[in-house]
Amino acid sequence: MKNEFVLAFNEVLEEKQLPRDVIIHALESAMVSAYRRAVNASNAQQVEAKIDMDTGKVTIYAEKEVVEAVQDDRTEVTLSEAQRFDAAAELGGMVIVESTPRDFGRVAAQTARQVIQQRIRDAERQAQLAHYEKQLGEIISGVIQAVNAVGLTVGLEMRAEGTMPRKEMIAGERFRVHDRVRALVAEVKDSPRGPQIILSRTHRNFLRRLLENEVPEIYHGIVEIRSIAREPGERAKVAVSATQPGIDPVGACVGIRGVRIQAIVRELHDEKIDVIEWNQDQAQYIAKSLSPARVLGVYLNDKSTGGKTATVVVPEDQLSLAIGRDGQNARLAAKLTGWRIDIKSLPEAAADTLNRLQSDEAYAAIAETEGEVMDLISVMLAKKAENRPLNPEEYERMTQFIDRVERRASRRLPEKKVEDPRVAEIRAMVDPKQATLSLLDSSLPEHVAYTLQEAGLTTLSELVVQIKLNPDDVLKLQGIGPRAMAEINRLVDGSILTPVVEESAVEEPAVEEAAPVVEAAAEAVEAVEAVEVVEGVAEEAAAVEEETAPAAEAVAVEVAPVAETAPVTEESEEEASFDELFTLKTDVFQAVEPEEEEEEGGEAGKKKKEKKKKGRKFVEIVYDPDADLTVARKKHKRGDGDFEWE
Repeated sequence: MKNEFVLAFNEVLEEKQLPRDVIIHALESAMVSAYRRAVNASNAQQVEAKIDMDTGKVTIYAEKEVVEAVQDDRTEVTLSEAQRFDAAAELGGMVIVESTPRDFGRVAAQTARQVIQQRIRDAERQAQLAHYEKQLGEIISGVIQAVNAVGLTVGLEMRAEGTMPRKEMIAGERFRVHDRVRALVAEVKDSPRGPQIILSRTHRNFLRRLLENEVPEIYHGIVEIRSIAREPGERAKVAVSATQPGIDPVGACVGIRGVRIQAIVRELHDEKIDVIEWNQDQAQYIAKSLSPARVLGVYLNDKSTGGKTATVVVPEDQLSLAIGRDGQNARLAAKLTGWRIDIKSLPEAAADTLNRLQSDEAYAAIAETEGEVMDLISVMLAKKAENRPLNPEEYERMTQFIDRVERRASRRLPEKKVEDPRVAEIRAMVDPKQATLSLLDSSLPEHVAYTLQEAGLTTLSELVVQIKLNPDDVLKLQGIGPRAMAEINRLVDGSILTPVVEESAVEEPAVEEAAPVVEAAAEAVEAVEAVEVVEGVAEEAAAVEEETAPAAEAVAVEVAPVAETAPVTEESEEEASFDELFTLKTDVFQAVEPEEEEEEGGEAGKKKKEKKKKGRKFVEIVYDPDADLTVARKKHKRGDGDFEWE
């Protein structure tokens, strides 16, 4: 029959769902801590604990010194006792012997209990963190434990707790304590109080996972979800395509009599879901994305400065349906397709086209061929302005007129743009595994990814090129602020294999030509420097003064012609930056060093060079016995080209 220890041990294993060796290690650590507390042992002493899992007996082993006479049984042991555990033990050596106390005592037992609880709690938190990190992006279910103004507290498996903030809840949903709820694991973070699990029911991937669970064709890869645009609790659009011929992707998602899609609608609090078929032809894709509205024509313009723009023409009675309530239908279609959509009614589009033909020189050739039709369209628009009805033939003629003009305008050869040579270089540095990654599937927040998509940046490679070439264009986008730019830069930096080498903006010949002027400007900057006061010894000052005189004469000879040929004005000082002046000044002085200094080596040569560099600053060292200071006086250049000491 099993003893109480084994029963309790198995109960802990079942309750905590932890590995067996983790619990054993926690027990052994607790016994070691209890022994140290009971006998007041030093932390430097090696102590081990062994537990017999059959009987539950605990044995303590401690490291002790072998001596002839024991004075402190906590750290010393006799030779005969040591040889019981180690036959090779000798006097003065260290051996590990059994030191199990007869009674740990109340304090030691309490210490063991606390250590066991803490170790098990830590192991339980680590197991929870590892488990839910694997569940990231998946749907889990839990029981609501608390409802407050901040959000929900949900009890999960492995005795873990998840939180669902209000912003991650679908508007209009009401939950009660003990209700079961399904949600997506949006984020898992480690904290001192255990793993922090953030749940979400508004994330677009929550709808993706529901579709995978309800539609076997999506789960097995026969039907692929191309894009999802969602406004939680109100409406969502899903673009799907079939990977095998003969498969109807929309029918597979909807199911017979809509049973599949209705199950998802009920889970999402009656959120309307439009399932459309993805099409490689972007015009047809955009037309379908505006369903249930009927579209007469879609005209694409990917050369627009504001990003990819699609002009959609719809009948007058379909305009409000295409736009949707508060623009919801058009907004979701733009998120779904990645195009900026401009919806116009048929008369409005005809008026815009007619205006372009009459005023824009680029449409002059088209206007010549459409002269008679333009007159008819003008008459039709006049009748429409007078609220007179138009017959179907006139609407059809208006539609054909818009279609002809837009198609002929789109066939015009666009101006060839010279591609920046750095674009190919930057694209080559992007990780090939992430280059084609859609921004909607990246780690960027949803609103940031949608904003970039509407601006024409759909893949990670395109974003990296834009950030490296002109990041200001991204920052100018509406909805992109400092925090969003920080997330974008973090994503871009993580996708680049090697750093991009910036090209030098200044060429060497230009530096050499500017050297005389910069040298004179540097001397002018020195002329206005304040007098430095340096503490020192008189002997060192005399040595510096001896080295200064010849160097000052040599540099004065170099500077004199520059002052005559290239006088420095205030404008030249403003144009040259301080860093450039400092760098070029150092190069000029190194160029006029005497050859004798280059031949000298060792510490003496270095000291001599340093002293002569100081001398070129036109410094005269004078010792003031009254103040016991060494005063450095600099030579100032005057307007007549002479130098005076101050």
